Amino acid sequence: MPASPSSSAQAARRAVASRLRELMLDAGILGQELSVRCGWHESKTSRIINAKMSPSDADIRAWCAACGADDQAADLVATARAVESMYLEWRRIQRNGMRKAQETINALYERTALTRVYVSNVVPGFFQTPAYATALMRTIRHFQGHPDDVTEAVAARIARSRFLYEGGHRFAVVMEESVLRHRIGSSAEMADQLQHLLAVLPLASVSLGVIPFGVERTVWPLEAFYLHDDEHVMVETLTAGIDVTQPRELADYARAFAGLTRMAVHGNEARKLIASALAALG
Repeated sequence: MPASPSSSAQAARRAVASRLRELMLDAGILGQELSVRCGWHESKTSRIINAKMSPSDADIRAWCAACGADDQAADLVATARAVESMYLEWRRIQRNGMRKAQETINALYERTALTRVYVSNVVPGFFQTPAYATALMRTIRHFQGHPDDVTEAVAARIARSRFLYEGGHRFAVVMEESVLRHRIGSSAEMADQLQHLLAVLPLASVSLGVIPFGVERTVWPLEAFYLHDDEHVMVETLTAGIDVTQPRELADYARAFAGLTRMAVHGNEARKLIASALAALG
């Protein structure tokens, strides 16, 4: 299992730092001399080398120039940009609202044949009803404080549900029973959401499993993650989405999903758990 959902991004930052350090050593200079050549404080060089600070494009170009390695700058800048795209801070990508991010995610689903999803908190977007999505996004918007484009963002998110019915996409979803019990929106809106889960349960494109309360755990409850084919995993944390692409970690998430699937109930047993949560709403 991954030690941390941000481990891929941090490992990649360390790789960039290591390459910069190698350039400095190949040039036969130490951190103090490099700092003088770059025109910044020596502590900045130390933070970059130790991967405690992500260098800007200008920092990388200055570093390469100081080491007589201008030909390395373009590649290092591209690598560093890719690293930063792994760690997608919600406040940054949603600073102008949520609609654009939702549309970007939709494009990803369009390219994905098999989406494997584990959720321990909320119903995944492609299963959400408009009322549920609205209630959830209003809560997120209030917490993060970005501009209010909830109506447009909900429309973009609900459009994602079309992939359940077209394009030959497949969705394997495992959710904790708690997802059925966490009330998002009013009781009536949550009831509609649970009814919708019952409606999508028989779809040929969908495999929906629910991990019951009280089951013996072989995999502990995890943060929500979305595995798109075998190419990358999006892990959702409170503050950011982590785009994991390292093959070893992809294999770990696939193994975790398999273990979570074995704990889940499917078919009629899953239907009973959804119906029970629905009945509890009155």
